[in-house]
Amino acid sequence: MSDPEWDLDPKFDFIEAHRIATGSRVSLDDIDTQMEGPFRGKDHGRAFTHQAVEDIRNLQYRMFTEAKQSLLIVLQAPDAAGKDGLIRKVLGQMNPQGCRTYPFKVPNSEELAHDFLWRIHACTPAAGKVSIFNRSHYEDVLVVRVENIVPKSVWKERFELINDFEKLLVHRGTRILKFYLHISHEEQLERFKKRLDDPTKHWKLNAGDYDARDKAAAYREAYEDVFEKCHSKDSPWHIIPADKKWYRDASVAAIVRQTLQEMDPQLPSIDADLDEIRRLYERESAELQANKK
Repeated sequence: MSDPEWDLDPKFDFIEAHRIATGSRVSLDDIDTQMEGPFRGKDHGRAFTHQAVEDIRNLQYRMFTEAKQSLLIVLQAPDAAGKDGLIRKVLGQMNPQGCRTYPFKVPNSEELAHDFLWRIHACTPAAGKVSIFNRSHYEDVLVVRVENIVPKSVWKERFELINDFEKLLVHRGTRILKFYLHISHEEQLERFKKRLDDPTKHWKLNAGDYDARDKAAAYREAYEDVFEKCHSKDSPWHIIPADKKWYRDASVAAIVRQTLQEMDPQLPSIDADLDEIRRLYERESAELQANKK
């Protein structure tokens, strides 16, 4: 098979294809969950992802050594849409020395004793680093809303607080990418069945998943409010078709790679005297060869 970098449609832009339009009202019902983009099927998409992941690793190395910029990747999705798989196959391939994943679960008592962004801010990336949020601060305008954990007067104020929080991160030099993995009701149920049929995945089973399916319309409305109120040029949302796992992986890899390329991290300038370093190396090498004789 030829190099997939050379036979994709040059007019196809993954960011433009999946980034929502600023100021528009998103209807998830109108967005395809089974898109294949510019690919000629699964093998083509996986080959592209393999190359994109290699490029991401190299760009992340440059950003880590530059130690000036940082990247925050936010993942939100219904259950079984593939956040864990995406992290394992794509995002988790970055060097863990400069990249860490944070799975945000139900807040504990200490976290509840602080403002809702307290636990989030502590996990944002330092200069040179990448943070991946598996669920995020958006749970505090999604789950708490649909499950009536806090009153509307509380959660509706959080949209502005989230926007201010993300503006602060951008001001510090953090690029933000937010992904919603868009899975159909039918595909989600099929994946629940696969979990039920596979004993190694029984730990993922939760009766609450079916309760969430009963509230799918309410969650959809909550997400659509998030997309409208918390999307900007500097902190964009991308809606990723996720019924086909290989396309989910390829499109996110493409967007992360393109973003890192735009950030254009540079290797640090060299302070050492290279001629002197070469002289020292040649001396040590000569001595080592002499001792072998």
